[in-house]
Amino acid sequence: MRIPPYPHPLIAREGWPILAGALLVSLLVTWWSPWASVPFWVFTLFALQFFRDPAREAPEGEGLVLCPADGRIVCVEDAIDPYAGGRPALKISVFMNVFNVHSNRAPVDGQVRSIEYFPGKFFNASLDKASLENERNAMVLDRADGQVVTAVQVAGLVAKRILCHARVGQALYAGQRYGFIRFGSRVDVYLPPGARPRVALGDKVKATSTVLAELPVSIGDDASAA
Repeated sequence: MRIPPYPHPLIAREGWPILAGALLVSLLVTWWSPWASVPFWVFTLFALQFFRDPAREAPEGEGLVLCPADGRIVCVEDAIDPYAGGRPALKISVFMNVFNVHSNRAPVDGQVRSIEYFPGKFFNASLDKASLENERNAMVLDRADGQVVTAVQVAGLVAKRILCHARVGQALYAGQRYGFIRFGSRVDVYLPPGARPRVALGDKVKATSTVLAELPVSIGDDASAA
């Protein structure tokens, strides 16, 4: 196991303004009426747990696809990747409820080919139709062996802000933090045909430390092995 470099605070920067505002309001209301302040302190504690962003150990091994988010597996199926030329793909989806860590991590090592934002609706992110109808942000990664992996941040019923800090042309490492979604939401991962899933519907997973799948052996790997 290895811990990827992690130059981020344990409380995500995306939550600092919200936490600061909640704390200030809670203190002011407490000064006015301790009993009236209880709901404000409850929200402050909720925000504190929501924006936690712990470092995670990453499994080591060739061709491993790491989970991009904490949550529960809601989809493992053959699909078409609409963000990478309509290629056939294995699609694995992770649903995050409001109590999960919402920091998103890169599933594989790769260079960012494209990033596309799509405005949309805000259906419950656990529903299949959320993948193509909700607000979303799709990032296509090109691996050094030529394989393509797509990670799609999808807004949910109460999620109103998708944040993606990656840039086109940037090289990401597996497990690297690249975005955040506020609040409940999902991440879809599209993998090359032949990828072998290591999770099943209903499994609870953790970003970086859970292996979603194993990529198929590439032609270049076959040649080097021979």
